Amino acid sequence: MKLCKETYADYKKYPEKVLQFGEGNFLRAFVDWQIDRMNKTAGFNGSVVVVQPIEKGLINALNAQDGLFTLVLQGFKDGKPAREYSVINSISRGVNPYRDYDEYLKLAKIPELRFIISNTTEAGIVFDESDKFDDRPPKSFPAKLTVFLYERFKAFGGDESKGFIIIPCELIDRNGEELKKAVLKYAKLWNLGGDFTNWLNNGNTFCCSLVDRIVTGYPKDAEKILDELGYEDKLLDTAEFFHLWVIEAPDFVKHEFPAEQAGLNVKFVNDMTPYRERKVKILNGAHTALTPVALQCGLNTVRDALNDNLLKDFIKGLIYEEIIPSLTLPESELKEFAENVLERFANPFIEHSLSSIALNSVSKFKTRNLPSLIDFANSNGFLPKRLVFSLASLITFYGDEKMPLNDDTAVLEFFKRLWSGFNGENFGIIAKNALGQKDFWGMDLNEISNLTETTAKYIEKIKKSGIKEALKEILGDAK
Repeated sequence: MKLCKETYADYKKYPEKVLQFGEGNFLRAFVDWQIDRMNKTAGFNGSVVVVQPIEKGLINALNAQDGLFTLVLQGFKDGKPAREYSVINSISRGVNPYRDYDEYLKLAKIPELRFIISNTTEAGIVFDESDKFDDRPPKSFPAKLTVFLYERFKAFGGDESKGFIIIPCELIDRNGEELKKAVLKYAKLWNLGGDFTNWLNNGNTFCCSLVDRIVTGYPKDAEKILDELGYEDKLLDTAEFFHLWVIEAPDFVKHEFPAEQAGLNVKFVNDMTPYRERKVKILNGAHTALTPVALQCGLNTVRDALNDNLLKDFIKGLIYEEIIPSLTLPESELKEFAENVLERFANPFIEHSLSSIALNSVSKFKTRNLPSLIDFANSNGFLPKRLVFSLASLITFYGDEKMPLNDDTAVLEFFKRLWSGFNGENFGIIAKNALGQKDFWGMDLNEISNLTETTAKYIEKIKKSGIKEALKEILGDAK
């Protein structure tokens, strides 16, 4: 038996209020799940029309199941491993503009449409001047969106009340602003007129947003799950329980999008900067700081690291003592978020490979960890030992060809040259040369007081005693 509206007894049809660019695992387990919740508990009374943003996608499979799919949420609940199943009934249909461009344009005439949501990957919000208005469809997502908005503008005679609340979910900073910039560039490039530009500015609200949920997609044990459920579902999706959506928007948006009333972890804010900083420094920063240490300890996954008492002590101290003090949100919020992060890291249903996190570790350390290191040193007058140890372990990590090294060629070649000159004792030279790479760090890190000497000392301990013994000593010093 296949999951579809004929076999799902609780199937409901709602007015089409949301246009969604993207049909992948993340949007279905994050946005469409939340809209399903809002329909059931907050009277949103709206469905999602999904647009396939690239030529190959899942629209045919989605339409074959009438937009229905099963979401499995899994992780810790009340301190115990748990799984929950629900059929998501918020998608009305899918449209493939590469197969039926006219049907895509017709969507602009649906009067109830009010929201546009997207997740077209980090590379999706780009301006490509080779896109033409008459392309069917244009290549880039912002170009497709501009054509759609122009159709809307014409269909309703420039009525500003028929504009959209646009909430991109792409993982780039200030995503709403970047999307609006690209749309305005296309409006100018294609000479769509001043009235259209005014309508874009006055009738539409481009919101910046931050999304957070680990979505693991189609599960390895799908056959077992589907046997339990008793039906076929080719779009089965899995995710963790935790979710967070921070939306920077005017007050009217939260009244039209009743996520808070549905009890969802959606925050409507005037400035999302502190929340982005919290996520980057605590969640992403902890991943990046942990990875070279854990891999050199012989561990393979984030969960493995959290199940190791030494590594768990290391990462907890790093978060609570060296990262959180530099953040600006209330301490209670920061600690609650940190507790969630540690619980998510230990999720028994997620195999988060450390080798995948290790990709481009140097640039990740620069973005995620270096600001915390500098803030701590400036505020306290001394260095954060765990962050510096992570930096030292990063340098030794790139010197071990047995490790899963995956970075830009220039980075890999530098560290190969650096460690080829190691004579077993010149730890200071290794540290100084590594920290002096302005192209890597954006500055000469040797200028930070005592960093070169401390990094060299930690490198020496790692090389002579092994990373676990070195870490035990550092943690002893840090207490």
